[in-house]
Amino acid sequence: MKKTALRKWLLMGAGGLVILALGAWWLAPAKPKMDFLTVAPKRADIESAVLATGALEAYQQVNVGAQVSGQLRSLKVELGQSVKKGQLLAEIDPVLQQNDLKKAQASLNSAQAQKRAKQALLEQYRLAFERQKSLNQADAGARADLEQARAQLVSTQAELSSLDAQIAQAEIAVDTAKANLGYTRITAPMDGVVIAIVTKEGQTVVSNQSAPTILILANLDTMTVKAEISEADVTKVKAGMPVYFTTLGDPDHRYQAKLRSVEPAPTTVSDSSSSNSSSSSSSSSTAIYYYGRFDVPNPDHQLRLSMTAQVHIVLAEAKGALCIPVSQLGKQLGPDSYQVLVMGKDHPMPRQIKTGVRDNVNVQVLEGLTEQDRLVVGDNALKYSGEERRRHGPFGF
Repeated sequence: MKKTALRKWLLMGAGGLVILALGAWWLAPAKPKMDFLTVAPKRADIESAVLATGALEAYQQVNVGAQVSGQLRSLKVELGQSVKKGQLLAEIDPVLQQNDLKKAQASLNSAQAQKRAKQALLEQYRLAFERQKSLNQADAGARADLEQARAQLVSTQAELSSLDAQIAQAEIAVDTAKANLGYTRITAPMDGVVIAIVTKEGQTVVSNQSAPTILILANLDTMTVKAEISEADVTKVKAGMPVYFTTLGDPDHRYQAKLRSVEPAPTTVSDSSSSNSSSSSSSSSTAIYYYGRFDVPNPDHQLRLSMTAQVHIVLAEAKGALCIPVSQLGKQLGPDSYQVLVMGKDHPMPRQIKTGVRDNVNVQVLEGLTEQDRLVVGDNALKYSGEERRRHGPFGF
């Protein structure tokens, strides 16, 4: 009887333990099932570039001014007109210059006439000197008369030399007057486009102190981009590097070129070159930039002055390179060497790779990965719900 009771209590205790275990399983959270997110390397073109903002300028620009004073009698061109070298652009009233030429010519004629008169007088004094010399040798003339004749001859020769100098000065004055008369016809110093007309017809220009600007010519067949390169990037770039830029109005069109030069002084010095101070110092809060210049053909004149250019100076590039996201690079193991997680059969495995060109998004993989590999980018723990537990049972089947 006692054995039967003991067995009964043992069975009841075992049943209670089973019930407690099932209850604990039911209430306990399910072990998460790991689902690894992966990404595959891909082929793409990649480049490393320095970004800069620039402005378009004419490759060659000239302020066409007046070298003589007077009224602008006529303007022969219009704004935006294309002109050829030597083409007549404007005319200044030539009356003053014509009068100056007449006066200079008259002075020259007067000096030449005086020379001719002196030459005739010189010949007379030469004959008189020869006659007095012969008489003196024959003791038939006074020595004083001989000395007077010699003095007149020498004096007249000196006066002729002075007249020669006066004639030379008068000839220079005539040439200057002719040049000034020619300056009343203003011609194009180069092929270009009229981009500005500063002086209108009928205005009076005065060139005593500085040459007044009549109009501005620019050669728009070639444009120069002046890009501002930050001090953090300027040490990476040098002349000859490939460069391309886009404009705000046509962001899909790339203009290709090569970097022509990088100025040694910062933009603060270049922009203030007209001032007396040559100091390039600036406060620590002011960003420092250096101008990089390059040229681009503009045969259709689609590029215009002062347009904003979004400039890319290419440091390195690779076509069809095997790339992965920069964010997937793990611990750095050495120069251009990193550790990444690659998905194995059932768990991630670390692997060392060697990298090449990189941009802000992707990096080129030179060694360590293939297109068939999968990089682990994260995991997602899926927790079982109560309904899933009941469906799978307490042991997962």
